[in-house]
Amino acid sequence: MKKEICNAYTELNDPAIQRERFEQQAKDRAAGDDEAPPTDEAFCTALEYGLPPTGGWGLGVDRLTMFLTDSNNIKEVLLFPAMKPDDPNKHLKEESNEPPAQNGE
Repeated sequence: MKKEICNAYTELNDPAIQRERFEQQAKDRAAGDDEAPPTDEAFCTALEYGLPPTGGWGLGVDRLTMFLTDSNNIKEVLLFPAMKPDDPNKHLKEESNEPPAQNGE
């Protein structure tokens, strides 16, 4: 069985494309998107001088634990599960099977 241990990526190093993306984010910000970051002119200028091909990777604690414990599913090792349950209505089914509460309980 294959397992994803980490994700890898390359960085955008084309100043023209990066500037276009910043311009689109500026339009989004003007339209009310509070999470759109402002244009980073210093970064665009730095890209114009040249950024060599760059990449990276990210390894999370959960994926590392999954690898070290030879687990097949990340849900088996999540310390703080934030993922949705397999059956989102499971708690409703469990509540309907509980006997009614007695007075004083």
